[in-house]
Amino acid sequence: MTAQQRINTAREMPAAELCQLGSAALEALVKTMNEETTLLRAGLYKQAAELGARKAELAQDYVGLARAIQHEAPRLRAEAPELVAELQAGHERLATQMAENLRVLATARTVTEDLLSDVARTVNGAEKSKTYGAAGKMEQGAERQTRGIAVNRAL
Repeated sequence: MTAQQRINTAREMPAAELCQLGSAALEALVKTMNEETTLLRAGLYKQAAELGARKAELAQDYVGLARAIQHEAPRLRAEAPELVAELQAGHERLATQMAENLRVLATARTVTEDLLSDVARTVNGAEKSKTYGAAGKMEQGAERQTRGIAVNRAL
């Protein structure tokens, strides 16, 4: 089923069912983002990265439902105003959680890049000659070429 077909199917749902489905998708996304944020704060990057696929899937589901809800907003407000209000509150929680998640991701990335840069400088510095030759000058040709280090930027 294409994304447009899923949206059209959702648009045909009864108001309460569509709102509840949207709320469930929203809560699952917020929960997963919160878990990822918690893992990142604890320095458990590998475990946090494992949540990426699930988070992307939940976000895709939520966006499809949000589009359907947006298209049906007048009908939903008329048929289930309290559920629409709950959805709006949930969306605000999502925005707050997303901002925090992005802040923690940016911090983790910066710390990781700084650490890797320090390691690369240290490795490179360790390979330079630190002795004087017979002429009383640093040996220029005796330096070994430092091999680079590989960095996986998946996070």
